[in-house]
Amino acid sequence: MAVGDTAAGLQFWMIAVAFAALMHGFVTSDFSLRLVTLNSHSAKPMLYKITGVWGNHEGSMLLWVLIVALFGACAAWFGGNLPPSLRARVLAVQGMIGAAFMAFIIFTSNPFLRLAMPPLDGQDLNPLLQDPGLAFHPPFLYAGYVGLSMTFSFAIAALIEGRVDAAWGRWVRPYTLAAWIFLTIGIALGSWWAYYELGWGGFWFWDPVENASFMPWLISAALLHSAIVVEKRESLKSWTILLAIIAFGFSMIGAFITRSGVLTSVHAFANDPERGIFLLGITAVFMMGGLTMFAARANVMQARGVFSLSSRESMLLVNNVLLGVAAFVVFVGTIWPLVSELFFDRKLSVGAPFFDKAFTPFMIVLGLALPIGAMMPWKRGQMPRALRKLAPAGALAIAVLGLAWTLQGGRSLLGPVGLMLGVWLVAGSATDLWFRTGAGKIAQRAGRLMRLPRADWGKAVAHAGLGVTMAGVAGVLAWQTEDIRVVDIGDSFDLSGYTMTLTDVRRENGPNYGATIADVVLSKGDRQIATMHPEKRYYPVADMPTTEAAINIGFLRDVYVVIGDPQEGGGWAMRSYYKPLADWIWGGALLMAFGGALSLSDRRYRVAAGARRQVATAKVPAE
Repeated sequence: MAVGDTAAGLQFWMIAVAFAALMHGFVTSDFSLRLVTLNSHSAKPMLYKITGVWGNHEGSMLLWVLIVALFGACAAWFGGNLPPSLRARVLAVQGMIGAAFMAFIIFTSNPFLRLAMPPLDGQDLNPLLQDPGLAFHPPFLYAGYVGLSMTFSFAIAALIEGRVDAAWGRWVRPYTLAAWIFLTIGIALGSWWAYYELGWGGFWFWDPVENASFMPWLISAALLHSAIVVEKRESLKSWTILLAIIAFGFSMIGAFITRSGVLTSVHAFANDPERGIFLLGITAVFMMGGLTMFAARANVMQARGVFSLSSRESMLLVNNVLLGVAAFVVFVGTIWPLVSELFFDRKLSVGAPFFDKAFTPFMIVLGLALPIGAMMPWKRGQMPRALRKLAPAGALAIAVLGLAWTLQGGRSLLGPVGLMLGVWLVAGSATDLWFRTGAGKIAQRAGRLMRLPRADWGKAVAHAGLGVTMAGVAGVLAWQTEDIRVVDIGDSFDLSGYTMTLTDVRRENGPNYGATIADVVLSKGDRQIATMHPEKRYYPVADMPTTEAAINIGFLRDVYVVIGDPQEGGGWAMRSYYKPLADWIWGGALLMAFGGALSLSDRRYRVAAGARRQVATAKVPAE
């Protein structure tokens, strides 16, 4: 216990030195390092030399253990208010996780292997990864994954100590919230990259690796809400501990899917059975150990707070069940092709139709329930009373539903229902904030509104962000239009009320690629809006082409253009999309992350808040 804090800090700084050494190798193009030779090139821009450090399996695993060590060090540096025994056990479990992954690196994925005869230049990084979105996507995603390792460490430490109470809920919440924020930003960056870089016009493919990051996000959202109940009411203890174990388990499964090659994905790092078996072993040890301890110590997690069926606790439980079942649906769809091949000798593919039909209903019910749950009081409440407060928000949402249905001419309900849910969540969040100001004149209540705790604002902003994202997803899926044609220079064509004119196609050279660039004029009526420049790039070192879409971004729509190959009969293949509300998807994700950050900045929920309160109490002189 005495050496734990020092060891955690030392572990972080030693791994940081190793990571800095690897980064130095990439920045200086040290091709005596095998990893640099395979993933870099002297002509590559500096940004992508740096991001090449984690744009491969070995380097990304070193970043992974660096973040594991950083979270452990944070528990040592900022966990002064934790009981010494609990802090020591948290650091011990976190240290075990770090040791397991360092063993994985040393025995299967050493990033510092050297070449006896270094080449004159490297083989370059995968051109698809040479993009700003992918430069920052992995660090955020790993911070989210590894942040969930801290919730796992807190859960196991609590089981060992036999103590799960309101104080534990307050201690674990900042780490859960931080992990959820990082996951939200990481997933949004990955989705945005896929949207504009791959040239297919979509934002989510239900790819196994995409799902591997989405499942921990869903479970961590459930864990975050469940920890609130533990903190406020000392209820749902068993559920919260189980979610903490499963959330980290899904992170481990994500690492296994990404790096074992058992499932095919454009995002996969490696195709190595040896690495897959090692990762599977690590996952099995931690998950089986955690779940066994959970079963053995179930008697110490008896709930103290009682609540009625009509209460905020019940609504949060419904929220958690919906998120948990939705994550299980995604898990089944992701893993089923592997199960089918192993046990039934059949090769199957589970695509978007399954996920859309099986996953969407849970999200609709979740969207309907969130504002109601936020308005319910703790312990015991009246549902009709909460619904009366939300009546204006509900009326506005129904009006938007009717208006969207009428304007679209009575086609699919997907778009109108998505807009309705978006308005319901945003208006419901605003209603919740307003009623927290109490009674009085409007000016008085407006003043109190600005003084509400940041956690209240954070919750409202995050829920509103989910509504914005839901509206964006529904708008794109329901109302987008696509046009594929061969276009000669000088030709024009219509796209959802806009006119597209191909004015020129030219060839240029970039730092480490050659590009075919088109000039496409976007206009509406007699007004020219923009000139768009879609590109087709070719990276000679990697011998790989990429597509760079040109996107004219608007608040209510995107116009998206991709240039293809020249055709034998003359002209160029061109694919164009009109995408209503597309940017609301990522705008809503940023709002969710911002809401989480607001909550995290609330003094009451920071790790050291309890310690400051204790110090302040101690300074009050006795009467």
